[in-house]
Amino acid sequence: MSLTETILGTLGYWSWIVLGLLLLGLEILAPGTIFLWFGLSAIVVGVFALAFGFSWQVHVALFVVLSLVSLLIGRKLMVRSAAETGDPGLNKRGSRYIGREFTLTAPLSEGAGKLSIDDTIWRISGPDLPAGTKVRVDAVDGARLVVSDANPAAEA
Repeated sequence: MSLTETILGTLGYWSWIVLGLLLLGLEILAPGTIFLWFGLSAIVVGVFALAFGFSWQVHVALFVVLSLVSLLIGRKLMVRSAAETGDPGLNKRGSRYIGREFTLTAPLSEGAGKLSIDDTIWRISGPDLPAGTKVRVDAVDGARLVVSDANPAAEA
């Protein structure tokens, strides 16, 4: 019997549980959900070793199989949950205002002006309009909102 076989044969269920806890601790230091699945697999192998007393070869095989299965299932779940959560317009705040109407507090002259929306003052561009005119946000150009008169028939 080789030294490796002797060491693996004497390590009991507790070694798998300790390995699992170490891998979970490593997951805390290096997040990415890779070590999580290996750590959980090692803990499950430790519980199975305690309950059934398999040989070390079965422990290693069970660890490999559980690790691969849990890694694949975990990755699939993480990708799905990442796609379903979050706000797609989070970093495109101006796009939330497209189609909405606001009242100019200052005139829009020479194609440029400012518009206060919620807690932000936006730079706007569009046709020259006096203060008090209702404008509609038509597009976003970088950090500038492109607006037009919301009631063009009112001028005629």
